[in-house]
Amino acid sequence: MHVPNLEGARVGVVVPAYRVAPQIEQVIRGIPSWIETIIVVEDKSPDDTAARVLALADPRVVLLRHTENQGVGGAMRTGFKEAMRRKLDVVVKMDGDDQMDPAHLAQLVEPLLDGDADVTKGNRYHSPTSLAGMPKIRVIGNAGLTFMVKAASGYWANFDPANGYVALRREVLERLNLDRLPSRYFFESGLLIELGILRAVVRDVPIDARYGNEHSSLSVTRTLFGFPPRLALGSVKRVFWRYFVYDFSAVSIFVMLGLPLFLFGAIFGVTLWYRFAAADQFASAGMVMFAAMPIILGFQMLLQAVVLDVTGVPRFPICVPLREAAREAHEARSHSRGAP
Repeated sequence: MHVPNLEGARVGVVVPAYRVAPQIEQVIRGIPSWIETIIVVEDKSPDDTAARVLALADPRVVLLRHTENQGVGGAMRTGFKEAMRRKLDVVVKMDGDDQMDPAHLAQLVEPLLDGDADVTKGNRYHSPTSLAGMPKIRVIGNAGLTFMVKAASGYWANFDPANGYVALRREVLERLNLDRLPSRYFFESGLLIELGILRAVVRDVPIDARYGNEHSSLSVTRTLFGFPPRLALGSVKRVFWRYFVYDFSAVSIFVMLGLPLFLFGAIFGVTLWYRFAAADQFASAGMVMFAAMPIILGFQMLLQAVVLDVTGVPRFPICVPLREAAREAHEARSHSRGAP
């Protein structure tokens, strides 16, 4: 197994654990020795998950237990806060169901060590071979989800948005409002939306799909009908904060002009059609164009805003490279020791 050159960086893993008693021991045993801390968050699991974790007696393991079930998002909030308290430089999320191969940990961590990204995420869509190992229900659910999450988060070049194998720099966690992250099945998508507001660089890392005999908890109905309203709200939220609060650009102008024009034309056109249809009359060409032109102009402006958003995917990490940060910290300590 490949071991990354940490150069003093502290790396930890957070494992949300709920009904994973048969797999949790294998998950913890598989985490390589270069991982400094393993934070297991037992989310009020009705089985003996916690007892099995304690029986391993791994000195790296920190077991946190919820008195009420909070979902994967709630468990990750608890784990992230503990990771920040322990000053871990990189935090990786690994589920407790043994579907995330620890062999990929180094691939996820290295871009963060090198300063090439702020966040890395697994991508099972990198090859047909990988997709062949994925249950068909997940392929269908993820296909319906991918485009919607791209639009909501602004990460148009990233795939496999439901993949929870994620690594983050501590500085990114410190900038996030963790309490705003969704508590349950929407956690991964909600995290990407919040990262899009920060304009953090998220890089996909090719991984292979790995599944056991457990049944998928992904509901195609919930994905295709429950996610769109939340993703629509997330998209509005991202555009507002990104283009009207943190920055003001051509996208802001196109949205500010295009949306009112499109809505005015659509509402006026429907009202016009209803009025003339009720009177059994035909509208004049001038009246039709008066409704159509705002729709056309507004749509073109909104389309241009989307094009600029697609080409404006973040490319420069917001975090200082870990090795550079370590060097600056060393120089600061040396300077303080040499000060009179």
